[in-house]
Amino acid sequence: MIRLIKGEYLFYEPGAIIILTDSGIAFKVNVSDTSSLLTAREGDEISVYTYLQVKDDAMSLYGFEDTDGLMLFEQLISVNGVGPKAGLAIMSLGTPNQIKGAIVAKDAASLTRAPGIGKKTAERVILELSDKVSALPFGEEYLAETKAMIIPGSEERKEAVLALTTLGYSKRESESAVGSIPDENLTVEEYLKKALKLLI
Repeated sequence: MIRLIKGEYLFYEPGAIIILTDSGIAFKVNVSDTSSLLTAREGDEISVYTYLQVKDDAMSLYGFEDTDGLMLFEQLISVNGVGPKAGLAIMSLGTPNQIKGAIVAKDAASLTRAPGIGKKTAERVILELSDKVSALPFGEEYLAETKAMIIPGSEERKEAVLALTTLGYSKRESESAVGSIPDENLTVEEYLKKALKLLI
């Protein structure tokens, strides 16, 4: 099983990054929307901890910046009804500590913010993992983050962030700019224009 890939960050595809290894092989690695791996720029050397899903018709890699994220992902997909795509959707809600915090706090409402995760699935995750995730390594900020799940913005905001990253801005810069716009219910273009004014 492929557990770690180290190489050059080539480019971003929707929901994935492309990494070129020294052997000349480029890997497509699926990542969460909030992964710090998305802050890398073209040409940067990065290391990605990976989970390899093998199916009859395909093999897919899912990547994380550290073993903490990888371990949490593997626990999530061990829950009946939670496959890798659903697990990655949950991982997109925030940092591993924030997600673990929601599970420990039995905050099903936060988990259902992930696309494709209904109330029953969220409750199943909590039932099966609430006594397990606390055993994972976590930092001192865990307690402060216990109920601080990141609330995803509108689809328009997400698309504006994606547009900014394709223009060369980092994921962090893009999210900060779009997130600081107080107006709601704007179009993608309107969010993009306002964000660019803040960045330029």
